[in-house]
Amino acid sequence: MIRIGISGWVYPSWRGSFYPPGLPQRLWLAHASRSFGTIEVNGTFYSLKTPASFRRWVAETPEDFVFAVKGARFITHMKKLKDVEQPLATFFAQGLLGLGAKLGPILWQLPAAMPFDAGRLESFLALLPRDTAGAARLARRRNRRILGGRTLLEPAALCPLRYALEVRHESFRAPEVAKLLRRWGVALVIADAPEWPRFDMATADFVYLRLHGATELYASGYDPPALASWARRVRRWAAQGLDVFVYFDNDAKIRAPADARALAERLGLTPGEGGAAPARGESGPRKHR
Repeated sequence: MIRIGISGWVYPSWRGSFYPPGLPQRLWLAHASRSFGTIEVNGTFYSLKTPASFRRWVAETPEDFVFAVKGARFITHMKKLKDVEQPLATFFAQGLLGLGAKLGPILWQLPAAMPFDAGRLESFLALLPRDTAGAARLARRRNRRILGGRTLLEPAALCPLRYALEVRHESFRAPEVAKLLRRWGVALVIADAPEWPRFDMATADFVYLRLHGATELYASGYDPPALASWARRVRRWAAQGLDVFVYFDNDAKIRAPADARALAERLGLTPGEGGAAPARGESGPRKHR
Protein backbone atom coordinates (compact mmCIF):
# COMPACT_ATOMS: atom_id res chain seq x y z
CA MET A 1 0.00 0.00 0.00
CA ILE A 2 1.17 3.50 -0.82
CA ARG A 3 0.16 6.54 1.20
CA ILE A 4 1.18 10.06 0.22
CA GLY A 5 0.63 12.95 2.60
CA ILE A 6 1.87 16.08 4.30
CA SER A 7 3.75 16.79 7.50
CA GLY A 8 1.40 18.80 9.71
CA TRP A 9 -1.72 20.66 8.64
CA VAL A 10 -1.99 23.85 10.73
CA TYR A 11 -0.18 26.40 8.55
CA PRO A 12 -1.83 29.85 8.27
CA SER A 13 0.11 30.53 5.06
CA TRP A 14 -1.88 27.76 3.35
CA ARG A 15 -5.12 29.70 3.75
CA GLY A 16 -6.33 30.80 0.34
CA SER A 17 -4.11 28.32 -1.52
CA PHE A 18 -4.66 24.83 -0.12
CA TYR A 19 -7.42 25.82 2.29
CA PRO A 20 -10.38 27.79 0.91
CA PRO A 21 -10.24 31.44 2.11
CA GLY A 22 -13.32 31.21 4.33
CA LEU A 23 -12.68 27.77 5.82
CA PRO A 24 -12.25 28.02 9.63
CA GLN A 25 -9.12 26.44 11.08
CA ARG A 26 -11.17 23.88 13.03
CA LEU A 27 -12.13 22.34 9.67
CA TRP A 28 -8.62 22.21 8.20
CA LEU A 29 -7.92 18.62 9.25
CA ALA A 30 -11.19 17.41 7.73
CA HIS A 31 -10.28 19.20 4.49
CA ALA A 32 -6.69 17.90 4.39
CA SER A 33 -7.66 14.32 5.25
CA ARG A 34 -9.95 14.19 2.23
CA SER A 35 -7.10 15.25 -0.04
CA PHE A 36 -4.49 12.81 1.30
CA GLY A 37 -4.52 9.31 2.76
CA THR A 38 -2.19 10.18 5.61
CA ILE A 39 -0.81 13.09 7.62
CA GLU A 40 2.24 13.21 9.86
CA VAL A 41 1.40 14.71 13.27
CA ASN A 42 4.19 17.11 14.28
CA GLY A 43 2.61 18.61 17.39
CA THR A 44 3.35 15.51 19.47
CA PHE A 45 7.07 16.24 18.98
CA TYR A 46 6.80 19.55 20.80
CA SER A 47 4.27 18.88 23.55
CA LEU A 48 1.91 16.35 25.06
CA LYS A 49 -1.67 16.36 23.79
CA THR A 50 -4.90 15.22 25.41
CA PRO A 51 -7.12 12.19 24.80
CA ALA A 52 -9.78 14.60 23.55
CA SER A 53 -7.45 15.82 20.80
CA PHE A 54 -6.79 12.32 19.51
CA ARG A 55 -10.48 11.42 19.62
CA ARG A 56 -11.33 14.58 17.72
CA TRP A 57 -8.77 13.75 15.01
CA VAL A 58 -10.33 10.31 14.62
CA ALA A 59 -13.82 11.78 14.29
CA GLU A 60 -12.77 14.37 11.72
CA THR A 61 -11.01 12.01 9.29
CA PRO A 62 -12.24 9.32 6.86
CA GLU A 63 -12.48 5.73 8.01
CA ASP A 64 -9.43 4.52 6.05
CA PHE A 65 -7.22 7.46 7.04
CA VAL A 66 -3.87 6.92 8.82
CA PHE A 67 -1.85 9.23 11.05
CA ALA A 68 1.90 8.98 11.46
CA VAL A 69 2.83 10.36 14.88
CA LYS A 70 6.14 12.03 15.69
CA GLY A 71 7.75 10.98 18.95
CA ALA A 72 8.43 13.49 21.71
CA ARG A 73 11.59 15.59 21.46
CA PHE A 74 11.99 15.20 25.23
CA ILE A 75 12.87 11.57 24.50
CA THR A 76 15.01 12.11 21.39
CA HIS A 77 16.59 15.55 21.81
CA MET A 78 16.71 16.16 25.55
CA LYS A 79 17.14 12.68 26.99
CA LYS A 80 18.81 11.43 23.78
CA LEU A 81 17.17 8.01 24.23
CA LYS A 82 18.75 7.47 27.66
CA ASP A 83 16.64 6.53 30.72
CA VAL A 84 13.39 7.08 28.86
CA GLU A 85 11.09 4.31 30.06
CA GLN A 86 8.76 6.64 31.98
CA PRO A 87 8.83 9.41 29.32
CA LEU A 88 7.94 6.75 26.76
CA ALA A 89 5.10 5.53 28.97
CA THR A 90 3.88 9.11 29.29
CA PHE A 91 4.04 9.57 25.52
CA PHE A 92 1.72 6.60 24.99
CA ALA A 93 -0.57 7.56 27.89
CA GLN A 94 -1.39 11.03 26.52
CA GLY A 95 -4.14 9.60 24.29
CA LEU A 96 -2.20 8.11 21.40
CA LEU A 97 -3.98 4.78 21.77
CA GLY A 98 -7.26 6.53 21.03
CA LEU A 99 -6.30 6.66 17.35
CA GLY A 100 -7.08 2.95 17.11
CA ALA A 101 -6.68 1.55 13.61
CA LYS A 102 -5.82 5.05 12.34
CA LEU A 103 -2.48 4.92 14.15
CA GLY A 104 0.24 4.43 11.54
CA PRO A 105 4.02 4.53 12.02
CA ILE A 106 5.52 6.34 14.99
CA LEU A 107 8.47 8.49 13.93
CA TRP A 108 11.52 9.05 16.12
CA GLN A 109 13.76 11.83 14.80
CA LEU A 110 17.24 12.08 16.31
CA PRO A 111 19.22 15.34 16.57
CA ALA A 112 21.72 16.05 13.80
CA ALA A 113 24.59 16.15 16.30
CA MET A 114 23.76 12.75 17.83
CA PRO A 115 26.12 9.99 16.62
CA PHE A 116 25.40 6.29 16.47
CA ASP A 117 25.66 4.52 19.80
CA ALA A 118 24.75 0.85 19.37
CA GLY A 119 24.07 0.15 23.02
CA ARG A 120 21.92 3.20 23.58
CA LEU A 121 19.90 2.68 20.40
CA GLU A 122 19.28 -1.01 21.08
CA SER A 123 18.21 -0.29 24.65
CA PHE A 124 15.67 2.21 23.30
CA LEU A 125 14.37 -0.14 20.63
CA ALA A 126 13.93 -2.86 23.24
CA LEU A 127 11.64 -0.54 25.21
CA LEU A 128 9.26 0.08 22.31
CA PRO A 129 6.04 -1.93 22.63
CA ARG A 130 5.32 -4.15 19.67
CA ASP A 131 1.55 -3.69 19.70
CA THR A 132 -1.14 -1.51 21.25
CA ALA A 133 -1.74 -3.98 24.08
CA GLY A 134 1.93 -3.68 25.06
CA ALA A 135 1.71 0.10 24.71
CA ALA A 136 -1.25 0.15 27.10
CA ARG A 137 0.72 -1.84 29.69
CA LEU A 138 3.65 0.53 29.34
CA ALA A 139 1.36 3.58 29.56
CA ARG A 140 0.37 2.61 33.10
CA ARG A 141 3.90 3.57 34.20
CA ARG A 142 3.33 7.16 33.05
CA ASN A 143 4.33 10.29 34.93
CA ARG A 144 1.10 11.02 36.78
CA ARG A 145 2.29 14.44 37.92
CA ILE A 146 2.70 15.66 34.33
CA LEU A 147 -0.44 14.15 32.87
CA GLY A 148 -2.76 14.36 35.83
CA GLY A 149 -6.06 12.80 34.83
CA ARG A 150 -5.58 13.47 31.11
CA THR A 151 -4.76 9.90 30.16
CA LEU A 152 -6.05 7.13 27.96
CA LEU A 153 -4.80 3.71 29.00
CA GLU A 154 -7.00 1.38 26.95
CA PRO A 155 -6.36 0.95 23.21
CA ALA A 156 -9.22 1.70 20.85
CA ALA A 157 -8.01 -1.20 18.69
CA LEU A 158 -5.62 -4.12 19.14
CA CYS A 159 -3.02 -3.92 16.41
CA PRO A 160 0.75 -4.09 15.85
CA LEU A 161 2.86 -0.95 16.06
CA ARG A 162 5.34 0.29 13.48
CA TYR A 163 8.32 2.55 14.12
CA ALA A 164 10.55 4.66 11.89
CA LEU A 165 13.86 6.26 12.86
CA GLU A 166 15.16 9.43 11.20
CA VAL A 167 18.89 9.99 11.77
CA ARG A 168 21.01 12.91 10.65
CA HIS A 169 24.56 11.97 11.61
CA GLU A 170 27.02 10.39 9.19
CA SER A 171 28.07 7.75 11.73
CA PHE A 172 24.77 5.93 11.12
CA ARG A 173 26.24 4.56 7.89
CA ALA A 174 27.90 1.87 10.00
CA PRO A 175 26.86 -1.61 8.77
CA GLU A 176 25.58 -2.59 12.21
CA VAL A 177 22.88 0.10 12.02
CA ALA A 178 20.96 -1.73 9.30
CA LYS A 179 21.40 -5.06 11.10
CA LEU A 180 20.12 -3.59 14.35
CA LEU A 181 17.07 -1.96 12.78
CA ARG A 182 16.20 -5.07 10.78
CA ARG A 183 16.40 -7.17 13.91
CA TRP A 184 13.81 -4.92 15.57
CA GLY A 185 11.75 -4.30 12.42
CA VAL A 186 12.27 -0.52 12.51
CA ALA A 187 12.35 1.48 9.26
CA LEU A 188 15.32 3.77 8.67
CA VAL A 189 13.77 6.97 7.32
CA ILE A 190 14.83 7.99 3.83
CA ALA A 191 15.01 11.77 4.20
CA ASP A 192 15.58 14.07 1.25
CA ALA A 193 17.17 17.28 2.52
CA PRO A 194 20.06 19.48 1.33
CA GLU A 195 21.64 19.71 4.80
CA TRP A 196 21.76 16.11 6.04
CA PRO A 197 23.07 12.80 4.69
CA ARG A 198 20.57 10.48 3.05
CA PHE A 199 20.34 6.91 4.31
CA ASP A 200 18.82 4.90 1.52
CA MET A 201 18.01 1.39 2.68
CA ALA A 202 14.93 -0.62 3.59
CA THR A 203 15.15 -2.13 7.08
CA ALA A 204 11.51 -3.08 7.75
CA ASP A 205 8.38 -4.21 5.94
CA PHE A 206 7.64 -0.60 5.05
CA VAL A 207 9.47 2.47 3.76
CA TYR A 208 9.13 5.88 5.42
CA LEU A 209 10.10 8.78 3.17
CA ARG A 210 10.32 12.42 4.29
CA LEU A 211 10.79 15.06 1.59
CA HIS A 212 12.09 18.20 3.28
CA GLY A 213 12.82 20.23 0.13
CA ALA A 214 14.83 19.55 -3.02
CA THR A 215 17.35 22.38 -2.68
CA GLU A 216 16.23 24.58 0.24
CA LEU A 217 15.33 23.01 3.56
CA TYR A 218 11.58 23.11 4.32
CA ALA A 219 10.97 25.51 1.46
CA SER A 220 11.85 24.43 -2.08
CA GLY A 221 9.49 22.32 -4.11
CA TYR A 222 9.93 19.30 -6.36
CA ASP A 223 9.82 19.82 -10.11
CA PRO A 224 8.33 17.25 -12.52
CA PRO A 225 11.64 15.37 -13.12
CA ALA A 226 12.22 15.08 -9.36
CA LEU A 227 8.68 13.87 -8.76
CA ALA A 228 9.01 11.37 -11.61
CA SER A 229 12.19 10.02 -10.02
CA TRP A 230 10.53 9.62 -6.61
CA ALA A 231 7.48 8.01 -8.22
CA ARG A 232 9.69 5.38 -9.85
CA ARG A 233 11.34 4.61 -6.53
CA VAL A 234 8.03 4.40 -4.69
CA ARG A 235 6.74 2.02 -7.33
CA ARG A 236 9.83 -0.19 -7.00
CA TRP A 237 9.45 -0.40 -3.21
CA ALA A 238 5.79 -1.30 -3.57
CA ALA A 239 6.65 -3.97 -6.16
CA GLN A 240 8.99 -5.51 -3.56
CA GLY A 241 6.02 -5.94 -1.22
CA LEU A 242 6.83 -2.97 1.00
CA ASP A 243 4.24 -0.51 2.23
CA VAL A 244 5.31 3.06 1.48
CA PHE A 245 4.57 6.22 3.47
CA VAL A 246 5.63 9.54 1.93
CA TYR A 247 5.41 12.88 3.74
CA PHE A 248 6.18 16.26 2.20
CA ASP A 249 7.72 18.54 4.82
CA ASN A 250 8.47 21.50 2.52
CA ASP A 251 5.72 23.65 3.97
CA ALA A 252 7.51 27.02 4.34
CA LYS A 253 6.65 28.16 0.81
CA ILE A 254 3.29 26.43 0.48
CA ARG A 255 4.73 23.66 -1.70
CA ALA A 256 3.89 20.57 0.36
CA PRO A 257 0.19 20.08 -0.61
CA ALA A 258 0.77 20.68 -4.32
CA ASP A 259 3.82 18.40 -4.42
CA ALA A 260 2.01 15.66 -2.50
CA ARG A 261 -0.93 15.84 -4.88
CA ALA A 262 1.36 15.76 -7.90
CA LEU A 263 3.21 12.66 -6.64
CA ALA A 264 -0.06 10.91 -5.78
CA GLU A 265 -1.38 11.61 -9.27
CA ARG A 266 1.79 10.21 -10.86
CA LEU A 267 1.22 7.03 -8.89
CA GLY A 268 -2.40 6.77 -9.95
CA LEU A 269 -3.78 7.60 -6.52
CA THR A 270 -6.86 9.77 -6.05
CA PRO A 271 -8.30 11.45 -2.94
CA GLY A 272 -11.30 9.13 -3.21
CA GLU A 273 -8.97 6.14 -2.75
CA GLY A 274 -7.56 7.68 0.41
CA GLY A 275 -4.11 7.77 -1.14
CA ALA A 276 -3.76 4.12 -0.24
CA ALA A 277 -4.34 2.13 -3.42
CA PRO A 278 -1.52 0.10 -4.99
CA ALA A 279 0.06 2.03 -7.86
CA ARG A 280 -0.70 0.66 -11.32
CA GLY A 281 1.79 2.46 -13.53
CA GLU A 282 2.76 6.07 -13.81
CA SER A 283 0.63 8.68 -15.46
CA GLY A 284 2.11 11.79 -16.98
CA PRO A 285 2.36 15.05 -15.08
CA ARG A 286 -1.00 16.70 -14.51
CA LYS A 287 -1.97 20.17 -13.55
CA HIS A 288 -2.75 20.59 -9.90
CA ARG A 289 -3.83 23.38 -7.59
